[in-house]
Amino acid sequence: MTKKDSPVFKEKKPEFSFAFTKENYMYMIIGVVVLALGYILLLGGGSDNPDTFNSALFNTRRLIISPILIVLGLVIEVYAIMKKTKKTEE
Repeated sequence: MTKKDSPVFKEKKPEFSFAFTKENYMYMIIGVVVLALGYILLLGGGSDNPDTFNSALFNTRRLIISPILIVLGLVIEVYAIMKKTKKTEE
């Protein structure tokens, strides 16, 4: 009896599985897109001349919409990471 035939020395193949499923990754991509959109909306509003004031800095897009999108993107990311999927028994 050789070493490989012995039941004591049988090699167990480790089962490989990803930490997340395809659904989790889709939610993560959606969250990143929402975050990117929020940061893009936050851009701009500067002035070419530092001596003049540009009131575009305080418009609705930068003060309300952009922060809401950023927080929503973070919530989607947390949900995507925490979501557990039902594993089908094989």
